[in-house]
Amino acid sequence: MKYNFPKKFLWGSAASAPQTEGAWNIDDKAPTIWDYWYGKDRTAFFNGIGPEKASNFYEMYKEDIANMKAINLNSYRTSISWARLLPDGRNINPKAVEFYNNLIDEMIDNDIEPIINLFHFDMPMLMQNKGGWESREVVESFALYGKKAFEIFGDRVKKWITFNEPIVPVEAGYLYKMHYPLVTDMKRAVQVGYNTMLSSARVIEEFRKLKLDGKIGIVLNLTPSYPRSNDKEDLKSANLVDLMFNRSFLDPSVLGEYPSELIEFLKENDLTPEWKEKDLRIIKKNTVDFLGVNYYQPRRIQKRETPKDTESLMPEDFFEYYIWPERRMNVYRGWEIYEKGLYDIGINIKDNYKNIPWFVSENGMGVENEERFIDENGMVQDDYRIDFIKEHLKWLHKSIEEGSNCFGYHLWTFMDNWSWCNAYKNRYGLYRVDLENNFKRSLKKSGLWIKEVAKNNGFDD
Repeated sequence: MKYNFPKKFLWGSAASAPQTEGAWNIDDKAPTIWDYWYGKDRTAFFNGIGPEKASNFYEMYKEDIANMKAINLNSYRTSISWARLLPDGRNINPKAVEFYNNLIDEMIDNDIEPIINLFHFDMPMLMQNKGGWESREVVESFALYGKKAFEIFGDRVKKWITFNEPIVPVEAGYLYKMHYPLVTDMKRAVQVGYNTMLSSARVIEEFRKLKLDGKIGIVLNLTPSYPRSNDKEDLKSANLVDLMFNRSFLDPSVLGEYPSELIEFLKENDLTPEWKEKDLRIIKKNTVDFLGVNYYQPRRIQKRETPKDTESLMPEDFFEYYIWPERRMNVYRGWEIYEKGLYDIGINIKDNYKNIPWFVSENGMGVENEERFIDENGMVQDDYRIDFIKEHLKWLHKSIEEGSNCFGYHLWTFMDNWSWCNAYKNRYGLYRVDLENNFKRSLKKSGLWIKEVAKNNGFDD
């Protein structure tokens, strides 16, 4: 069967500044929460590897962009480092402008469309010391940062992103102690989520004031929540999980308002954040032009059947996860592989979110110890990754055939990169990065496969 995709479909990859650039204290960049935490506790990071050099993209970006072009990618999503562009929170760093100008121009010169994101988990330590996303001052500082980025780069960048996966700092930083500041407090987590959503709307407001020739969106990691059964309580629990982890950002971003069910849930549990009437007007007026969707795994939900095991209130007090008997796993990440989830997301966007233009902004497979699969020619034979991508693309294609307005597919990621506390434990790249050999890049078999897919705007199977 032939799987042909729409004309001008974006075939590309995604990454972020903190996970690729390195140069953590070079050219006047200020520290982020990651730089600070790594300096404080290296044991929190796999094999003690931190963000200082990441994938050395700051030095090697020209080679990497040439490699992108070599496998026919036509787009690339990455982020600007807030701490690099505005080290003191207000004044532009000319060395950062030079780097990002060169990066953007290099992409355009190689027919690779830059899609630029403003925030990818890398809160400047300066801003974290003011309260991070709990602080109204930081909300306004973010709007200023966005405005300056638009003014400097908006003549060439036509697709902007406000946030990547804004739910993750909420979960990892304020619920489950996986990211700095390592807090467990559901009330504070809700405030962080609310202020982040307000920040997204504020930066969209600044973008629109400039009347630039471009579009602005947000990237959300959507995880379809499938109930164990049609039992009323299972359905209720799955709906609540969808409200907390998906619709808390999806609805205000696209529809301009929060779901009434979510508002009631927060009231009932004394979790309502501090807010102002003006905020809701800003959120209502400044919805996104397009949506990026990161999809890796679903959630399998059932009603809570065992007593809560935490003293403080947590999301899991209201539901439990269950193991779907038919599940297939990526054992390295502990994530279920469920390709149909991408189809379900596409149809949900079509039916319930105005069929807004959207693209797959991340999808990928992290595997540990890929050295096992290097052949005699030095190439990683990652057929498992090819199969993973292919099956997801089939379901994505089905959603497009049924009218979902998807305009691209971006793989996480182009080259192996540093991944927060996991560092280089799991590799995701189309290109291998050899940390023991000056970050040498080498193409994997999946890169050869993507090269043909991008060339033909589809594939046969």
